[in-house]
Amino acid sequence: EARQQRIETDARALAEGAGLTLHPDPGLLAENAGLVEWPVVLMGRIDDTFMDLPPEALVTSMREHQKFFACTDADGNLAPRFIVVANTQAADNGRAIIEGNERVLRARLEDARFFWDNDRRTPLADRVPRLAERVFHASLGSELDKVERVRALAATVAAHVPGADAGAVDRAALLARADLTTGMVDEFPELQGVMGRYYAHNDGEPAAVAEAIAEYYAPLGPSDSCPSAPVSVAASLADKLDTIFWFFAIGEKPTGSKDPFALRRAALGAVRLIVENNLRLPLAAAFRHAGGMGAAALPQGGAQAVIDELLAFFADRLKVALREQGVRHDLIAAVFARSGDDDLVRLLARVNALSAFLDSDDGVNLLTAYRRAANIVRIENRKDGLDQRAASVETAALVDREEQDLFDRLCRVETACATAIDNEAFGDAMAELARLRPAVDAFFDHVTVNAEDPRLRANRLSLLARIGSAMEGIADFSRIEG
Repeated sequence: EARQQRIETDARALAEGAGLTLHPDPGLLAENAGLVEWPVVLMGRIDDTFMDLPPEALVTSMREHQKFFACTDADGNLAPRFIVVANTQAADNGRAIIEGNERVLRARLEDARFFWDNDRRTPLADRVPRLAERVFHASLGSELDKVERVRALAATVAAHVPGADAGAVDRAALLARADLTTGMVDEFPELQGVMGRYYAHNDGEPAAVAEAIAEYYAPLGPSDSCPSAPVSVAASLADKLDTIFWFFAIGEKPTGSKDPFALRRAALGAVRLIVENNLRLPLAAAFRHAGGMGAAALPQGGAQAVIDELLAFFADRLKVALREQGVRHDLIAAVFARSGDDDLVRLLARVNALSAFLDSDDGVNLLTAYRRAANIVRIENRKDGLDQRAASVETAALVDREEQDLFDRLCRVETACATAIDNEAFGDAMAELARLRPAVDAFFDHVTVNAEDPRLRANRLSLLARIGSAMEGIADFSRIEG
């Protein structure tokens, strides 16, 4: 920790002394702290002839091969300087160390220059057939097979992405993996997509296509930025959905802590693409289309068996994303238990509406009343060996004004809630539920549920069960804690 702090402090001071800013790289900082015992931070120069290389290629070459830090100028552009951490205090103040590292870096960047110049001689479109020589997965065919599946699925996905040009989406899906055949990406796999954008610009591809290639694998994690450009969103989402469907179909699904194909990360990325871009994409239909591509034999039960499993898997990923945003897990469970929905945006709207409802006094009090009603029905059903939820309310047996009022209010609220839910006005549905509270309070204050008359008792239990049915059309309130 002391070495790491010393390296960072000295490197920042050295960069600032040259009017530059140290390029942040926590992983490289930790690696250098483990490589040296007595850190001495020095600054060297990058030969100006290499500064026309893509900055990502320069930074990656310095980082991966030499463990050098990069620097940026006042405009945020890569500066022709690097910072190296030596392991000794040299008598010449490090002059020989700097010169030696500059020579080695020059040789490394000559390699990068060769890759850059050579790769641009072959357009990305001409590289696509070479993907047939690369195996995506032994059971799922080549990288070219993967590309063709994604192109077909991307056409379906693009229809649900506002502003996505179908032709541009198809072109991006066709070219996105082509840079895997380039020398630069072969040397630095972490530059896949990044170099594809440069090569696409070099080939004269549309800007939207080039950006979609660069963002094809995003988001890679919770801290990674999520694409918002329509073409990028459609292409990236189609790739992730295809990957997830077919790995589940061949049985290569996550188990416990093992997830060798990063399917949880891919699903979380897909969730972010859908939710953050407010896409009204029916997941079941998208997966059904993916299943029609025939990459491998489907398991027993066909595509539907895989889809059912995947919808539960995506629900879990959405729960993870919501928990990270501070949403209570019990509210998520309450909504998911009742919705049977594959529209993630609509599910999220339900959760938000429920959360707002339970933050109000009416919501809290109605939840208390619901629990009281549910407990009475459960206890009495256990005594009688019946399921009162299946019984209808007999209007002729509603003798007290309070139970008549509750029944009338329930009928109106159920109709209004159904309309609000159909219109996806979930806040309005919760507001309708809140209107039950006075009638429910009056019922409990003035009506005896366990009346001596068996007919009245059974009818009142059915009325209480009706309260639960009305509320559980929106969420399973029994799952809400506290």
